[in-house]
Amino acid sequence: MMVLTLLALYLFTRDRIPLELTSLGLIAVLATGFALAPYPGVNPADFFAGFGHEALIAVCALMVLGQGLVVTGALEPIGRFLSRIWGRAPFLSFLATLTVGAILSAFVNNTPIVVLLLPILISVCLRTSSSPAGVLMPMGFATLVGGMATTVGTSTNLLVVSVAEDLGHGTIGMFDFVVPAAIAAAVAIVYLWLVAPRLLPPRTITLENPSPRVFEARLQIDEGSPFTDRKLVEAIAATSGDMKVSRIRRGENFILPLPDVVLKGGDRLRVNDTPAQLKAYEKALGASLYSAGHLVDEDHPLSSENQMLAEIAVVQGSMLDRTNLKFTRFLDRYQLAVLALHRAGKDIWHAKEEIQDVILQPADILLVQGSREQIAQLKQSTDFLVLDASMDLPKSEKALLALAIFALAIALAATGIMPIAVSAVSGAAILLLTRCMDLGAAIRAISPSVYFVVVASLALGHGLVVTGAIDYMTSLFLSWTSNASPTVILSALMMLLALLTNIVSNNAAAVIGTPIAVGIATQLAMPVEPFVLAVLFGANMSYATPMAYNTNLLVMSAGNYTFSEFVKVGVPLTLLMWGTLTWVLSTLYF
Repeated sequence: MMVLTLLALYLFTRDRIPLELTSLGLIAVLATGFALAPYPGVNPADFFAGFGHEALIAVCALMVLGQGLVVTGALEPIGRFLSRIWGRAPFLSFLATLTVGAILSAFVNNTPIVVLLLPILISVCLRTSSSPAGVLMPMGFATLVGGMATTVGTSTNLLVVSVAEDLGHGTIGMFDFVVPAAIAAAVAIVYLWLVAPRLLPPRTITLENPSPRVFEARLQIDEGSPFTDRKLVEAIAATSGDMKVSRIRRGENFILPLPDVVLKGGDRLRVNDTPAQLKAYEKALGASLYSAGHLVDEDHPLSSENQMLAEIAVVQGSMLDRTNLKFTRFLDRYQLAVLALHRAGKDIWHAKEEIQDVILQPADILLVQGSREQIAQLKQSTDFLVLDASMDLPKSEKALLALAIFALAIALAATGIMPIAVSAVSGAAILLLTRCMDLGAAIRAISPSVYFVVVASLALGHGLVVTGAIDYMTSLFLSWTSNASPTVILSALMMLLALLTNIVSNNAAAVIGTPIAVGIATQLAMPVEPFVLAVLFGANMSYATPMAYNTNLLVMSAGNYTFSEFVKVGVPLTLLMWGTLTWVLSTLYF
């Protein structure tokens, strides 16, 4: 089991292997292995129990509730308030933004919070010609810090609390650890406000890109062209199949660009492509290239009237999440040309493949070009995060209703009237029944990677417990910290989880760490809760690497950060949180 655990943790770090595939493979190996080699007291079917675990159901329902706030624009008033105050007092507004982001993340998954705040901050920085580098990363970290405050703040929190309860520890309430989390968050926000921006070099975000822009032009088939009285398919073949004709104009009439259309002298083919490609088509067809009504020459170069560039971030649950441009018919639906694709600051579109075939992931950035009207229309869709110099947030008449449903679901769980899984599922059902969101949006809100990693982590934790591997690791940990005080042991456990969560999935780290925490407390005859909270807080310290959490990647792409810059800001933050929480937990519990 320990060898399999190490292998699973290694595979979780491999970007080329989908987390879903690793997770399903792990569950299959566990169930099959114990079926072929029976072990006393272990039922192979128990490894599938995670699919119906209360924590998983609560996590999925909370994802849907959070997406309901996004698609209805329920957080729009907060966004507009922050946008207004940034223009008056940027220094204090930055503190307000960090604080608001942290508070909201205590109740809502931090992904929609980052999606809300990113365009606000980028818009302000572009308007004031200031560097966004000093504000985007601190904002992202503030949402991670705030997510530690309640059981519903992150899926990791729910898992730790649920696993501890499964192991016989009493129930931890929604706000039972808000005091230590709030104290640590206050220290972290001061660091993110005053220190972190000074650790990051000034960098301007430009929406221009070395990728060539696309222009609309007309290719006129002259009377002397070798393709006069020949089929369109032959003309396209002469361009190696690269030319895509959207319309043919013959006199005052327009003709559909069917392959067997016979071209005549004077026909104008409407095409969209880069300047180099358009000139190549002109030469290949012996045609004349026109743009904006003029023959393209030195006096009248190619022009793109009313065209603009924008960067679009793929967010979790959007129509582009885990699919491609072709399947979603993005180009036809929005009339936007995609010029480049970037993942964590690197180009992911290779010359040998069509840009429409690339499978997109959350935090990928698309550089698109189109008319201002089309960009504006795109910004009204809650499926996209458009990064440009304007600040337009989606509106919906269902916003207040969605906010009320979310607040009621959280209140019912906080007061103990209902378990969080029951209230969250009920809230998600009401969102669908009241048409605050459609079924497709609700399904897309559930991240497949989170879903399967949670199930696999629960199966892995079960295997480690029933085989005695957890007892062995607990004894090993205590031997390394022999003769140390409970405070030192708690601190060491928290740091171990903080290191692990920046390398592998934080959910996997939490499920492995929680039984160890319970075992340590039992062997030391100490209260269980502080050690469980040490695991919870440590597993949430996803600051040191951009891969540690999906919003880190989203911020990295939007702010053009490097890996080393995450280390430079994230490692001191980790040490600061570790020291603060060690002191707070030892003061409160020992």
